[in-house]
Amino acid sequence: MQTARRAQTAQLAQTARLVRDVLGPDLLGTYLHGSAVLGGLAPASDLDVLTVARRSLDDGQRHALLTGLLEISGLTATVRPVELTVVVQSGVRPWRFPPTGDFLYGEWLRDTLRASGPPRPAPMPDLALILTMVLTGNHPLTGPPPARLLDPVPPADLIRASVDGVPGLLTDLADDTRNVLLTLARIWTTLATGDLKPKHTAADWALTRLPVQHRPALRHARHLYVTSLYEDEFWPGEVKDQVRPCADAMLARIDELRRG
Repeated sequence: MQTARRAQTAQLAQTARLVRDVLGPDLLGTYLHGSAVLGGLAPASDLDVLTVARRSLDDGQRHALLTGLLEISGLTATVRPVELTVVVQSGVRPWRFPPTGDFLYGEWLRDTLRASGPPRPAPMPDLALILTMVLTGNHPLTGPPPARLLDPVPPADLIRASVDGVPGLLTDLADDTRNVLLTLARIWTTLATGDLKPKHTAADWALTRLPVQHRPALRHARHLYVTSLYEDEFWPGEVKDQVRPCADAMLARIDELRRG
């Protein structure tokens, strides 16, 4: 456990140093968010980092960030995936929806970015969720407390960002089953409570409200989340058959809440 924590600390230090070296005086702050500050890292959790910049990255900075992240980030028992999001402060403060992300790296993008080059600025509704987690977690790696740089996200936009992501989420149900089910549970929880909970906590909330016949698939997704790397993931046939009905049951609750 201590070895894993030291490795995590080293990765975060590397990431913060990379961002500082690449952005220089354009860096306003770098913040840890997600599972690491809201509920504890699971075996396959990302190290989620948000950077607030003074201006948009130039091409050289984009290439340097991508090159560094390809070396720092991974998906093994000792190297965690790093998800780095860069925003320009003027693009998110004052808050507007949808906001623009200036740079996004995640392990799921590794092959695409290697082939196509560094990411470009693009609308990023998920920033409503990320900024909310950053403000809630209040965990600077560099810079002032995040509330000095970021405006709070209105609850309506937090809900809108959650719901808008559902169609894209469902396309990954077969290949990324655990994360899709847990994310649906978190969306349901957010719409019902107004809170953005860690995935396993959202699953606990949802499990008490799902019909009994739909609980095994979500319960198994939660178990995998807290115990297993992706390479060790296994879905028994009888549970796998319940995945889509479980997802549909949560989608029905989400739709009821969305319609008010």
